[in-house]
Amino acid sequence: MNISGKIKLIGETKEYGSNGFRKREIVITTQEQYPQNILIEFIQDRTSLLDSFQADDFVKIDINLRGREWTNQQGELKYFNSIQGWRIEKVVDEFESQLPPLPTKEDLNIPDSSTNEPDDLPF
Repeated sequence: MNISGKIKLIGETKEYGSNGFRKREIVITTQEQYPQNILIEFIQDRTSLLDSFQADDFVKIDINLRGREWTNQQGELKYFNSIQGWRIEKVVDEFESQLPPLPTKEDLNIPDSSTNEPDDLPF
């Protein structure tokens, strides 16, 4: 699976516990009718993948959905989900990529100014 959008923020790498578990979070704003802010976490050696990105970059992130089960002190069963990124790449702004190319002089029928043809405009 993957998700595309504009980077809203990139967190610092944080280390948890005595075994050196590392995690870094990124928030992506999707580009759709109702944009969503999606939190994606990169863990362990993948945290460094975010070093070359910054806020406002348009990216595509390959993700895995993770779920786990946990029993609290009262014996209630709880479920948690997380989105983990494992690859990230810059992409062209989706809006810009949908725009048509700019017209050329030929497309607009603008004469080449280097020729000495008379101007046929009435003013």
